Amino acid sequence: MRRRLPLKNKHKKMKQLLAGPYMFWCAAFIIIPLLMILYYGFTGKNGGFTFLNIARITTPENLKALGLALLLSFVSTVFCLILAYPLSMILTNLGVNQQSFIVLIFILPMWMNFLLRTLAWQNLLEKNGIINVVLELLHLPSLDIINTPYAIVLGMVYNFLPFMVLPIYNVLSKIDKDIIAAARDLGANSVQTFLRIILPLSVPGIISGVTMVFVPALTTFVISDLLGGSKILLIGNVIEQEFKQGSNWHVGSGLSLVLMVFIIISMALIAKYDKDGEGTAF
Repeated sequence: MRRRLPLKNKHKKMKQLLAGPYMFWCAAFIIIPLLMILYYGFTGKNGGFTFLNIARITTPENLKALGLALLLSFVSTVFCLILAYPLSMILTNLGVNQQSFIVLIFILPMWMNFLLRTLAWQNLLEKNGIINVVLELLHLPSLDIINTPYAIVLGMVYNFLPFMVLPIYNVLSKIDKDIIAAARDLGANSVQTFLRIILPLSVPGIISGVTMVFVPALTTFVISDLLGGSKILLIGNVIEQEFKQGSNWHVGSGLSLVLMVFIIISMALIAKYDKDGEGTAF
């Protein structure tokens, strides 16, 4: 035992050294920025404590922006779920592995710059864009959805769909095929097997996918800027304007704290329904 103690201490010190860069990263880019947001959110320009920055969410303009952001985020999340679940089941039934080319196609957009992906859709949806040029050649009516909520929802679905597909596919691929076979042997048809076996077991992936789509869709401002033509203000655009145009970090931080409530709720949902992290690991 005496010979093993120094070796254990050496391993412990080695782990602490390896964790050092990670702890520095967390402190520099997570903890300190959060503390700054808390400070600016609860203080006025004179440095005094106040709740007025958070109360600014109750103004008609901000409530409208928050309500519209919630609505579009909810709609885009529903569309992502409707598209992602059948697609994940198809990939699972095909027996493709996580390193296959088909799965790579869905991961590939995540490796591209978010701004470039959105700019590409702007060029596609413009009045003189590629889609309308093709429709004109085919003598079909033009598609006039740029600078509308429809274009924003389309951009959200395109950008965030992989975040819905991957968690659901990850969970479905881990379901033991013997359980499904046992349900069929007991007389369950395809619908009963899906409702009683597959769907309940895939809840962790659904919860993870919903939160991974809804939260970034709620806080986005780039998509609404480019595809909404800066005519449709979401709560993310309001916060951006407070920081960049108004140089009012206090109000911007206060509004950001309101959005953190939704992030905390999403983390609580993941902690409750995905305790083992089945829907988050890929």
